[in-house]
Amino acid sequence: MNAVQARALFLRTLMERVREDRYPSATQMTMIEQALPPQLLPEFIEILLEKVAEDRNPSIPMLQRISRLVDAAR
Repeated sequence: MNAVQARALFLRTLMERVREDRYPSATQMTMIEQALPPQLLPEFIEILLEKVAEDRNPSIPMLQRISRLVDAAR
């Protein structure tokens, strides 16, 4: 496994954890953001939007994170 493959596996693993956890780790989400290539940004935003849609009272930090990512995706 080369470095690119390892990074992709690392990101996929963390993104799947965020998808599965009811309240995902802010540290893990930050790690994803720091390593995320532009082509995976829409998928990560979609995962976070699913979290917000599932939560009756989504957290302000989660909403701010999504807003920041959407702005970065422009």
